[in-house]
Amino acid sequence: MSDQASDFVLQAVSFDILEGWKDDDPSGLFEVMRRCRRQITEVKPYRTGSLGLSSEDLLPLLRAAEDFTPSSPASARAFFERHCRPFLIRRKDSNSGFVTAFYEPEIDVSEKPDEIFRFPFYRRPDGLIDLDDANRPAELGETYVFGRLHDGRISAYPDRRAIDEGFLEGRGLEIAWAKSKVDVFFVHVQGAARLRYSDGRIGRITYAAKAGHPFSAIGKLLIERGEIDRAKISMQSIRAWLARNPEQVDEVLWHNRSYIFFRETPSRAPSLRTADLEAGPIAAAKVPLLAGRSLAVDRMIHTFGFPFFIRAESLVHLDEGRPFGRLMLALDTGSAIVGPARGDIFTGSGDMAGESAGTVRNDADFTILIPNAAAGRFS
Repeated sequence: MSDQASDFVLQAVSFDILEGWKDDDPSGLFEVMRRCRRQITEVKPYRTGSLGLSSEDLLPLLRAAEDFTPSSPASARAFFERHCRPFLIRRKDSNSGFVTAFYEPEIDVSEKPDEIFRFPFYRRPDGLIDLDDANRPAELGETYVFGRLHDGRISAYPDRRAIDEGFLEGRGLEIAWAKSKVDVFFVHVQGAARLRYSDGRIGRITYAAKAGHPFSAIGKLLIERGEIDRAKISMQSIRAWLARNPEQVDEVLWHNRSYIFFRETPSRAPSLRTADLEAGPIAAAKVPLLAGRSLAVDRMIHTFGFPFFIRAESLVHLDEGRPFGRLMLALDTGSAIVGPARGDIFTGSGDMAGESAGTVRNDADFTILIPNAAAGRFS
């Protein structure tokens, strides 16, 4: 474990003490695990987080899953019990873990702008480059992983306000136009969307890059200003406040300088097939997300593909009044997902998934399942 992961410890536990484990059915994870194996072996291994777990550490589990078909929830759980050891993530500051949720919105759009459809989704622009320790200017902190290359000089890319005010106009980067700046903003927060065109076609966009500026939560801003009570903050309450205060929309949205660029998935297809719609969006791990079983994590610490058992006693609306307790796969990340026991649950696509996601803000226990061979390093 590197110094970056020194603010938490892994505590070996047994499956028997994982509250909710014996009630879970992780059968749906096996197809996703097969896709992860193909991504690692045929395309590119996932980046290793500071915890030190690599794609190579994960592969024994993924290979075992390749030909395994669970016959029951108990057999699915038994598979993980045979091949993994659970470790509770304990923060050294004694604070609990925390989960929120995200979803794939569905947005009405137009191929061309008009007086109604005025707010674009942009592709990644030329001149936006990846930054690392070798090329990052001294004035940009290590959180900047993208920057602007212009006239041979690297600097910070223009932020949300500059782009909203026209920095990218006239470059032909627009994928489609939406009716609402607020809708576009929340697609940026979610990182993906279905686009519904007026002729009935449905396309899909997913994250391609970002301008590089740190994410700043507008919900936190509204709490600090006394506009929304902390206990009532949610995507729904934020949207309602913005609708009531249209003259303040720009000021509040521009507080979050982060700006997201997208790519079309599948590229320029006239419409998505039924099977494509039923699958979740392809996110950072390059495999389709599975609703209710996909978790966004801090990729600086964790490595994609690893299983996490998440237990959130106070999160009850996702499981018909029962406390949330599910085995999930780390398949995505996000600017606001920072810390060893911080996660974002993917609830699915469309308005109902959005209603479910918008109110998830709950303390949670995070238990990572480490394949047996690698688990010895953490005992």
